[in-house]
Amino acid sequence: MNWQGRRKSDNLEDRRSMGVSGSGDSGNGGDILRFLPMAMKFLGFKGTAIVVICLGAYGLFSGNLGSMLALLGLQQGTQATISTQPLQETAEEKEMVDFVSVVLADTEETWREIFQQKSKTYKEPRLVLFRNAVNSACGMAESAIGPFYCSGDQQVYIDLSFFDELKHRFKAPGDFAQAYVIAHEVGHHVQTLLGISSKVHAARKQMNKTEANKILVQQELQADCFAGVWAYHANQSRQMLEAGDVEEGLAAASAVGDDTLQKQAQGYVTPDSFTHGSAAQRMQWFKTGLQSGDMDKCNTFSKG
Repeated sequence: MNWQGRRKSDNLEDRRSMGVSGSGDSGNGGDILRFLPMAMKFLGFKGTAIVVICLGAYGLFSGNLGSMLALLGLQQGTQATISTQPLQETAEEKEMVDFVSVVLADTEETWREIFQQKSKTYKEPRLVLFRNAVNSACGMAESAIGPFYCSGDQQVYIDLSFFDELKHRFKAPGDFAQAYVIAHEVGHHVQTLLGISSKVHAARKQMNKTEANKILVQQELQADCFAGVWAYHANQSRQMLEAGDVEEGLAAASAVGDDTLQKQAQGYVTPDSFTHGSAAQRMQWFKTGLQSGDMDKCNTFSKG
């Protein structure tokens, strides 16, 4: 990506020097481990390791932590203790902070313009950087959950170590794959501003588990499409994309499809338990946004 030297966002909050632990936390898994048995029952899995993979995958490009906790019937607002330590970072990490800030700033420009065209006002989200664990309006989350968006405080949360995991564990390297993660989370913010998230939440309360999963998939695929819309405008208006970037994004979308992750975790696929969409669906909707640049083309809810 052609991102160096571009404007950085003013909406970046750095909490990497803040240590967070939940009350009663054992220090090895914290709140995430406390809800693993419930998660296993809900998801129909028999192994804790599999649930960790699936919860991490939930955060991967989906990041709607509030929806996940609600889906599992978990209480939000966990108590936490906070300690501040001097921030230590490598040169590589510092560059990554700059990269995240630039990508966030570019999403701001894209969505501000799109909202203006629709006579709406775009309220920019904040992006919070953290290490290991963080407390949000949706509750406390550890890095294992992956990047996430919390509609309660309208903030995106990212532990930068995730990008290394994206490259090595999920075999999805490249700066555009990382930008896609950020753009997807911002896509959830767009859904919140447009009232889509609240409608999905209300609808899911009236549905059985299979139906609730289906509409959640539609919500996630729309966020993928919105990520593609951002990429279209970033390239058309500001020429940010370079050769190979689109392939990086598509590879990332494929790597975190529900079918791909379920095959890796349990050796078989259970479509009724999908919460994000298959690899093919995620790639398809990202391409829809990328090729059109039109958020009105991202009505995933009308596709059954």
